Amino acid sequence: MRAVVQRVSSASVTVDGETVGAIDEPGLLVLVGVTHDDTRQQAAKLAAKLWGLRVLSGEKSCSDVGAPLLVISQFTLYGDARKGRRPTWHAAAPGPVAEPLVEAVCAELRALGAHVETGVFGADMKVSLTNDGPITLILDV
Repeated sequence: MRAVVQRVSSASVTVDGETVGAIDEPGLLVLVGVTHDDTRQQAAKLAAKLWGLRVLSGEKSCSDVGAPLLVISQFTLYGDARKGRRPTWHAAAPGPVAEPLVEAVCAELRALGAHVETGVFGADMKVSLTNDGPITLILDV
């Protein structure tokens, strides 16, 4: 399981011109990719890592200050462009495998006490954000 984590001042995601998820205060935008052999245990580990990651202002975590997270599925995190000019997506898990695991990350975060907003799995989404810092990390669990 892979995540790109960005510290943001605000972020939103729209589908067909309608906002489906937004955070209007400092928090984290998290793009989550799933590969074929990922598990619910990895989803729980990722959620715990995100909740406790000390990258907010003053080296605080979302759990320290109750900061929100906007979590968006992103199969392209497992794209491979080492050969040629067209990426392959072989390492990305198919929707029936990936969707429950992305949902598990969100459910685990909520169980920890997080306010979680989401995109729409498989939709053509437009993501807007104000990166704060900028701080961007790649997490592999």
